[in-house]
Amino acid sequence: MAVTKFGLIGFGAWGKCHAEAIRNTADVDLVAIAANSEASCQAARDAFPEASVVADYRELLKRDDIDVVDVVLPSHLHHRVAADVLNAGKHLLLEKPMCLNLAECDDLLQLAAKHKRLLAVGHELRLSSLWSRVKQLIDEGFIGTPQYVLVELSRNPYRQGSDGWRYDIDRVGNWILEEPIHFFDFARWYLQSVGDPQTVFASANSRQPNHPELQDNFSAIVKFDGGAQAVVTQTLSMFEHHQTVKVAGTKGSLWAGWSGAMDRTRHPHFFLKASDGQSVKEIPIEKMTGEVFELEDQIAMLAAAVRDGKPLTTTGVDGRWSVAMCLAAAESVQSGLPVVIDNGNQPND
Repeated sequence: MAVTKFGLIGFGAWGKCHAEAIRNTADVDLVAIAANSEASCQAARDAFPEASVVADYRELLKRDDIDVVDVVLPSHLHHRVAADVLNAGKHLLLEKPMCLNLAECDDLLQLAAKHKRLLAVGHELRLSSLWSRVKQLIDEGFIGTPQYVLVELSRNPYRQGSDGWRYDIDRVGNWILEEPIHFFDFARWYLQSVGDPQTVFASANSRQPNHPELQDNFSAIVKFDGGAQAVVTQTLSMFEHHQTVKVAGTKGSLWAGWSGAMDRTRHPHFFLKASDGQSVKEIPIEKMTGEVFELEDQIAMLAAAVRDGKPLTTTGVDGRWSVAMCLAAAESVQSGLPVVIDNGNQPND
């Protein structure tokens, strides 16, 4: 089997997890790493001596032996670097959020189409053995027509990120684009059979009076075609990392939960229960789940897409939808009113 060769741009804490995931994936090589500071470059050389390390990502893009570039940078850099990757003729795996605004998302979609390159966005939770089993049961009709989705997270405060970028609203965009973006993606994914999201009404607050933009507590209601609805809610004022998904339909319901001491633990607890309206049963989940495991599945998925033409789990169009839902939610928080979600009239890719 041909080996798919990856380049990695970004070597912060999450970038190191990506590098480990690439190393751990079969039939994939990590060829080069671009890191920002000399200290990060040295750390990359020490940890991944098999890879060439450069300080300027444009040097990485000049290489002819790289098939896919994985971009793991602060959010405000996503568009510029991702555009350079696509213009260099490389396939792209871009961490979420795809971009900070929809014009930038549309520009990347156009560049990917122009250069005939794959554009995947890092909503890796779709690859989870737990969360994807929920999707499978919905698609099999176990709960009938899905009508209601709840995605809830309680966790420790966000990490600062390199140079504190995650707490700088100009660089992060808004905090809804950080973690809740995964849950808006879930809501649309689980309710895919009933139609598109139409409007969102959201509210948020902060623990820091001097930083109302850093919204620790956030809740939103999304209305879909046909009357289905989703609730997305999150608090960063709790402890550990606990996520719940509940889906109710016309014939049954599902309840899934995942807990760990932190989000990147390799020792989580998780479960999935299902009811047909008469009885409740536990659905076994054999494969370990958690974002560090899904990262490896994401790398394997993209390699299979490049090598064998298999479909992407999360496309650029999906990434744009998630950004659109988050931006509409942010507008609703500001206005106190429901906001129509920009669907972009994008064709599925």
